[in-house]
Amino acid sequence: MEARAIAKGVRIAPRKTRLVIDLVRGKNVNEADKILSNLNKESARVIKKVLTSAVANAENNLQLNKNDLFVKEAYVNEGQTMKRFKFGSRGHIDPIKRRTSHITIVVSDNK
Repeated sequence: MEARAIAKGVRIAPRKTRLVIDLVRGKNVNEADKILSNLNKESARVIKKVLTSAVANAENNLQLNKNDLFVKEAYVNEGQTMKRFKFGSRGHIDPIKRRTSHITIVVSDNK
């Protein structure tokens, strides 16, 4: 059985978030939690929250044991891009794209 958790509209670029999420994919939940606790990145904090939520969903909704769970799927999709503008020299405007992410984590108990 599997449980999932999704965080939508996280204001971190997907390119930066994918570097962190690749470290926890396929790992045991306890090991993934330790890895995320020791990383000094903002996306690691958000991914840890999503992982904690997915584990809580598995424990409360499906009555699964936390020690048997592993990260079956973990991926980051692009969210909405906020478009901003910065005034440049000689009267022109530089566009700024502030990218957002949708983070999804699926935990399962069977290998």
